[in-house]
Amino acid sequence: MNVAVSPKVRSMSWRRLLLVTVLCLLAPRLFAQTPSLAEHRAQAVTQVVLGILSYARWPVEPQTLRLCIVGPTQYTDDLIKGTTQATGRPVSVRRLLADHPDIVSACDAVYIGKLSMDERNRLFTSLIGHPVLSISEGGDQCTVGSLFCLRVSDEQVSFEVNLDSVARSGVRIHPSVLQLSRRRAPAP
Repeated sequence: MNVAVSPKVRSMSWRRLLLVTVLCLLAPRLFAQTPSLAEHRAQAVTQVVLGILSYARWPVEPQTLRLCIVGPTQYTDDLIKGTTQATGRPVSVRRLLADHPDIVSACDAVYIGKLSMDERNRLFTSLIGHPVLSISEGGDQCTVGSLFCLRVSDEQVSFEVNLDSVARSGVRIHPSVLQLSRRRAPAP
């Protein structure tokens, strides 16, 4: 068997060649990165959002839960990949504009990022009377109409519940969801 060897490789000593070979084989492991703080937060937000969704019941249970992300967000990189709930129900995730005309028929839940006050008001007006669960990424909007408002910090992801919005939403939320808000995300 004849193997073609380049002149460059022929001039290397066998020790150097062995070192280069070992480095090539180990490089992916040596340079593998641990999740960054942003990735850790995104994973923690995904866990909390999926937890919230698992405590929700719609008047007509969807076979595939349709989660729509509305507006620019900080923590949805992991969530956007889509997933499956612990019950086995698939969760399809997609981005929509706040003014999407079919948002009510296209979404069982909305994850709301940064919107202008006008966009936010139009969105919540379109949701009135429809069983759509809403989760706001920033905690300051909980008084404006979201059912759940996330609080993301380095140590944990927690949330607030707007009981008035829950009562008007048409989506039933099991009271045990409050236990989920007390859990701490693992440290990065």
